[in-house]
Amino acid sequence: MTLILEQLLNGLLYGVMLFLMAAGLTLIFGIMGVINLAHGSLYMVGAFAGAWVANATGNFWLGLPAALVASTIVGIVVELGVMRRLYERDHLDQVLATFALILIFNELTVLLFGRQPVFLQLPDMLSQPIELLPGLLYPPFRLLIILVGLLVALGLYLLINRTRIGMLVRAGSTNRDMVRALGVDIKLLYTLIFGLGSMLAGLAGFMMAPIVSVQVGMGEQILLATFVVVVIGGVGSVKGAFVAGITLGVLDTGLRAFMPGLLRHLMAGPDADALGAGISSMGIYLLMAIVLLVQPKGLFPAKG
Repeated sequence: MTLILEQLLNGLLYGVMLFLMAAGLTLIFGIMGVINLAHGSLYMVGAFAGAWVANATGNFWLGLPAALVASTIVGIVVELGVMRRLYERDHLDQVLATFALILIFNELTVLLFGRQPVFLQLPDMLSQPIELLPGLLYPPFRLLIILVGLLVALGLYLLINRTRIGMLVRAGSTNRDMVRALGVDIKLLYTLIFGLGSMLAGLAGFMMAPIVSVQVGMGEQILLATFVVVVIGGVGSVKGAFVAGITLGVLDTGLRAFMPGLLRHLMAGPDADALGAGISSMGIYLLMAIVLLVQPKGLFPAKG
């Protein structure tokens, strides 16, 4: 039972990361109609900027605003300099342009920080495990990440459903031409949405920095799973991104933790480990295929 609870918390942690990435990506794709492969690079920008400031100052918490500011500014610059020219272009042009951005970001990161991974040390109060239940020890920083992710989900819900900006976002995802015809500055709206999505990606990058090594290309490692979350949840739906992110996080973590052990009851250890690893790697993609067979537009399509 302790192992199950621990893996459930790990699944929630991974799911929260996927949600933070997918929330920005689904807004950008759902409202602007732009396929942004460089979204993972903004995750990397937040991780590197936050880790560098935290290590340079010796204060972990100063890295958080640095990550948010850096990823937001870079995202706005990308939107103004590149994305704005791609809104009316074909999706193939968008894919090629944003893939080029990935290469540019990776090379610039190598020039600034080198190829060696950067490690971010947690404060002692966040690194020492605490006992949640008898026998269940868990790092408080991971609990903090889960809490922050849930608070961000609540904040996005209130922003989109209770504010004028949220009303424009929902209207833009349904009929952006009508929003433009009503006199709304659609370019400014696009910039704000892209900046918000970039900030969420930077937040995810900084929070994962102490858990994984901060290195060049780290954004591409999470980008594919993020697209799966967007597809399953429904393009343009933050609610769908949250449900799909948590579901995929728990599913992926559970399969990797328990599938090899279950298969050992049926076959030899090495074969079970190999087959279990393969099934675990395919788990989220099999779920995506099943969802698309039943709901081709995802679980919560923003455009109904």
